[in-house]
Amino acid sequence: MTDDPEPVRFVFETAVIHWRGPSPYFYAPVPRDLAGEVRAAAKAVSYGWGVVPVAAEVGGVSFTTSLFPKDGTYLVPLNDVVRRQANVTAGDVVTVAMTLGAARVG
Repeated sequence: MTDDPEPVRFVFETAVIHWRGPSPYFYAPVPRDLAGEVRAAAKAVSYGWGVVPVAAEVGGVSFTTSLFPKDGTYLVPLNDVVRRQANVTAGDVVTVAMTLGAARVG
């Protein structure tokens, strides 16, 4: 028997954003109407600072990452390898499938 929580899956559409901070990066924001459900499920799998490990898929490309809390929702980071393989950039609407608790990223 294991104490690991059962994985929770979410699928949603969102527009990719480009954050132009000190370390520019692309993200797929979790829609605000799902943020509460993600937050509740994340309590069992978060490993600190509100960061949540996930296994995700965008444009047929599977990857592991960590959600980051931001402005009342979460951001799914899209690194350059994922973006190039999925052929997505800022402003593109993508379908994100993600499973919380499926992978520990670290």
